Amino acid sequence: MAPITTASNDETHQALLDKLDLFPIPKPFRNPHWKPPQRRNKNLRQILADAQRAQTSLLNTQQNSGASTPIPPSDGTQTPPSSLHPNPAQASQDLSRAVLEKNTKQLHNGNTGLLTPGGATGGVVPSVTYNSIAAAPSLKPKRKYCDITGLPAAYTDPKSGLFYYNAEIYGVVKGLSTTQVQEYLAARGANTVLK
Repeated sequence: MAPITTASNDETHQALLDKLDLFPIPKPFRNPHWKPPQRRNKNLRQILADAQRAQTSLLNTQQNSGASTPIPPSDGTQTPPSSLHPNPAQASQDLSRAVLEKNTKQLHNGNTGLLTPGGATGGVVPSVTYNSIAAAPSLKPKRKYCDITGLPAAYTDPKSGLFYYNAEIYGVVKGLSTTQVQEYLAARGANTVLK
């Protein structure tokens, strides 16, 4: 390699390019002091693991709580030993049935002792358990499906009231007789019954 001089020729120019070339310099992929930022979002595996942990802890709490133990009768009689089952699955079903009966009796008597959203005790607040699901109705609109194909329907025939998927299915809907339309509506539960 020729020394770099002020005289410009091909050799000195190539020597200058070789000296300024960045390719042979080692470049690590990332800074050795770089650390990933603190992650605020969880991936799906972490969300599922957290939900499973919460369910198992809630289940263990429900199993060990005094609320799941039935209250003995106040007249001094004891539960006969014949009603106790050595089978744990059957005993668990009997216990959950007893808890449900106790909760229904308390709801009918009006003395639940539960806190209402306003903060006062004694209000009727349905408890959500694995045995009884008391949920509010959905706020999302009801999904519409094509009465002919079962695909998600974006359109409704104004004359018959049938839901249809696309223009090809609309041609089929237009060719249906009144009894066939009523049968399709009956399958969906939207037919009109004249008396």
